[in-house]
Amino acid sequence: MANLTSLTSNPNPNKSFEVLPNPGDSLSSLSFSPKSNLLVATSWDNQVRCWEIVGSNSQPKASISHDQPVLCSAWKDDGTTVFSGGCDKQVKMWPLLSGGQAQTVAMHDGPVKEIAWIPQMSLLVSGSWDKTLRYWDTRQQNPAHVQQLPERCYALSVNYPLMIVGTADRHIVIFDLRNPQAEFKRIQSPLKYQTRCVAAFPDQQGFLVGSIEGRVGVHHIDDAQQSKNFTFKCHREGNDIFSVNSLNFHPVHHTFATAGSDGAFNFWDKDSKQRLKAFSRCPLPIPCSTFNMDGSIFAYGVCYDWSRGAENHNPTNAKTSIYLHSPQEAEVKGKPRIATGRK
Repeated sequence: MANLTSLTSNPNPNKSFEVLPNPGDSLSSLSFSPKSNLLVATSWDNQVRCWEIVGSNSQPKASISHDQPVLCSAWKDDGTTVFSGGCDKQVKMWPLLSGGQAQTVAMHDGPVKEIAWIPQMSLLVSGSWDKTLRYWDTRQQNPAHVQQLPERCYALSVNYPLMIVGTADRHIVIFDLRNPQAEFKRIQSPLKYQTRCVAAFPDQQGFLVGSIEGRVGVHHIDDAQQSKNFTFKCHREGNDIFSVNSLNFHPVHHTFATAGSDGAFNFWDKDSKQRLKAFSRCPLPIPCSTFNMDGSIFAYGVCYDWSRGAENHNPTNAKTSIYLHSPQEAEVKGKPRIATGRK
């Protein structure tokens, strides 16, 4: 019986490399540098930590603190600087490579849930529970522009000129960043329940949206392409339905990963509408995940995500782990569509 128990609670069933030392509390975001294998993690213990990944080894590099839990992170496109935002209602800019001090470069009236650096505009965008998006020139104290949102910002994805913002009440707001001061389009999410994550298509033609109901929507922006839209179920086990917490496009093959509160991650191909690879479930949820710059590393966090409340939090096995998986080409390379009918 002991063997069965240890088998079912194997903390690392996919034999991934573990990043050490472990963060002290649940993770909220993971982001790789666009220029190197530097990995940043933000956590509910108010910390922003950075590791250098060399082969199967992780070297802790540095860390900074916020006054309250940190919810999001993003890198500048040159790989020198990290941005982090959280419950202290501010965004910090950390010149990581130069060893400089972190400084506050953005402020909101509520927790900062999402941030992204937009290289084409040399601006930082931050989305908050104060129902605004704010654009920042980091050399100036006041925002370059404040954009009202219909509700609290829950998710944000930028692939210039496309920006997708998911808010409370299932609003999806689409921006063309060539004209950032006006909404390009606003729709209701194609999913029936609360939005958890969004990801803009690499070709800027649409976006993925994931929700708390274990479902992903594949949505095109152009009305002429609406026939290509579909939704699919994932991160479900029998009658148990789990949140889809993270959506990441592979930077080379443009397939994508989902990660969920069931402790599983999967790789998918939206064009052929098939799952490329399903991985073994970890014993705790996966709240966040990301690919590195060339897609050779998939990082994912495993920890309690509070989706089942404080009463289901077990401090004795509440370890927070970050794992690295090296995708094989067959796991992430799209498959040709199966032709139907005669040629």
